[in-house]
Amino acid sequence: MTKKLCGTNYPTSICFIVVNEFCERFSYYGMKAVLTLYFLTYLKWDKDLSTAVYHAFSSLCYFTPILGAVIADSWLGKFKTIVYLSIIYVIGHVVKSVGAIPTVGNTDVHIALSMIGLILIAFGTGGIKPCVSAFGGDQFDEENVKERQKFFSIFYMSINAGSLLSTLITPILRGDVQCFGGDCYALAFGVPAALMVVALVVFISGSGLYKRNPPEGNVLLEVCRCIGFAIKNRWRRSKHDPDRKHWLDWAEEKYSKCLIQEIKMVLRVLLLYIPLPMFWALFDQQGSRWTIQAARMNMAFGDSFSIQPDQIQMLNALLILVFVPIFDLIIYPLVGLCRIKITPLRKMAMGMIFAALAFGAATLVEINVVKTVVEPPPAENCHMQIYNLAGSDVAVTIRDSDLLPRAAPLPGGPPQV
Repeated sequence: MTKKLCGTNYPTSICFIVVNEFCERFSYYGMKAVLTLYFLTYLKWDKDLSTAVYHAFSSLCYFTPILGAVIADSWLGKFKTIVYLSIIYVIGHVVKSVGAIPTVGNTDVHIALSMIGLILIAFGTGGIKPCVSAFGGDQFDEENVKERQKFFSIFYMSINAGSLLSTLITPILRGDVQCFGGDCYALAFGVPAALMVVALVVFISGSGLYKRNPPEGNVLLEVCRCIGFAIKNRWRRSKHDPDRKHWLDWAEEKYSKCLIQEIKMVLRVLLLYIPLPMFWALFDQQGSRWTIQAARMNMAFGDSFSIQPDQIQMLNALLILVFVPIFDLIIYPLVGLCRIKITPLRKMAMGMIFAALAFGAATLVEINVVKTVVEPPPAENCHMQIYNLAGSDVAVTIRDSDLLPRAAPLPGGPPQV
């Protein structure tokens, strides 16, 4: 029998799941917040390489959930999948933290450890991503529909709370704490590693309370087989075969009509998701190009306070926590009074419009940043600026240097760079 929280229909086990999710999201977003600056300032990579590796890591994190779902549904079940992949997750964080210690090897060793750590983290976070929320839903009885819905709201809030705190704290650990003669990336990566250990320990602590459903086979594989069989049958049809209303109907010889109908519904819904990769490709740039942009800007808010460049990402989680109740309690009811029907599709469309406007604003900011900010020189190089304040032309010659191969005349008049 499922143990309930006092006076409620909520199972006690969800407390462990919510805390686990909070700590896991803290560890992931905390590490990711300082990742781009780590590439730029610690590994001395240029902006393009740093951005490419950052987004390659993000892509892997959002591809591995497919593997995690297959493993959980086909072999191990959700509980064991979360535990085993969380162990890999912790190892990845530890390896990443060790790679940020200057006394451990040379630059090649740091790069190797960082890449190994990121790959392990990607498999860990991606593998457990489709399992934790579903495992939380499994804890509820069928009659507790309202409680399950509220659980997912709490679960989502814990994700954003962990994201908000981590993107606020880890940049402080990086920039305000000095170690090994510079920014303390080892600490900035070490704290998320410690939070992931806490997440694993908390999740295992509740193992005696969980309701565990055995693996029942992965529906994704069944769907792929059904689609493949329909395509093959349609391709091999003879002239005497009757026409079918839908190409998936060619799978009726082997698969149930219920499964075929469900696949048709899924394929229709997938059309709505075609624009989403473009949105998320833009959205994820807040951790790469937007952070690089912020690093070249004055982040001080008057004399009151200033924020770190990598703290710019905390605004996303902060605004979600602020605006979700405002929209639910104020804006949507007011729009409803105007007899405008609010649908998920319209919400998605408006969100994409606002995202486009946001990146238009970021473009204008970048244009002005490029005009006013001098790019830092490559490694082992420096910038030299010469101002001619004389009323006439002067010639500059640097002896014993190939910096200026010949005398460089500077026109007089207003200062020139």
